[in-house]
Amino acid sequence: MYSGTEYTVTATAAGASAATITTFTITSPGETFVGHFTPEAGSTSGVGMPVSINFTHAVADKAAVQKAITVTAEPAVDVVGHWFGDTRLDFRPETYWAAGTTVTLSLRLKDVEDSDGVYDVQSKDVTFRIGREQISTVDLATQRMTVVRDGETVATYPVSGGGSDHTTWSGIMVISERFRQTRMESSTVGLGDECDISDVPHAQRLTTSGTFVHGNYWASTSVFGHENTSHGCIGLHDAKGASDTSVDGYRFYESSMLGDVVVVRNSGENTVDPANGLNGWNLSWADWKAGSAL
Repeated sequence: MYSGTEYTVTATAAGASAATITTFTITSPGETFVGHFTPEAGSTSGVGMPVSINFTHAVADKAAVQKAITVTAEPAVDVVGHWFGDTRLDFRPETYWAAGTTVTLSLRLKDVEDSDGVYDVQSKDVTFRIGREQISTVDLATQRMTVVRDGETVATYPVSGGGSDHTTWSGIMVISERFRQTRMESSTVGLGDECDISDVPHAQRLTTSGTFVHGNYWASTSVFGHENTSHGCIGLHDAKGASDTSVDGYRFYESSMLGDVVVVRNSGENTVDPANGLNGWNLSWADWKAGSAL
């Protein structure tokens, strides 16, 4: 039975000449929670895009909640959930999704009780598609980014990574947001008032903490491919206004999509925390499965 639904029961006792009809409604729970999911229904994503669900309430009974959620793929592949804390549950296969895969998220959480008197209210199916495979590898020892699409190298760009005081995270990162232009303030990532640029072009987020791969029009062109001078982001030569189609920042942005993979090597920094962005690929398959509640 589901909350908020009216039910009618008709019963006839043995020997009675008339039936008794009773109508009742299951009371809706007072306190509820939902899960906000990524990616969006009907969208197309890169091969690194996990299914990520962020709950509006800290989940106490993780097994009950996870049991009511399934993620399936066509062509079929084993997909496992992993909890990052009490409010986030991500799903991924052992290796990147195959290009062209259709992924379906099934939420059967309606009336699932997480803790005393707190219920979810969702029951829906969400489908998204995996597009072509694009994996870009940034080597900050050589300040080069190599873009491989469907197994073939399609571009190589000179870049500038984080300087010695603000090294770039290493490891596997997934593009989680894209902005043709955006404002970047160093104060928002704990770096004081070192910089505030209102119109950073072609910015693509790699971590929640503020790592982007983005265009850079304020640095000399001689920096790219030769020096690591940023505050931790990966910069490509670009032009102010984000409309010059001839520059590397524009070209890489136009070739990318949400869910694309960017691998950073030789940055002099530790591997990014798997929970810092959609970056669970940095966990081994054994460690990923160990984070499941089932």
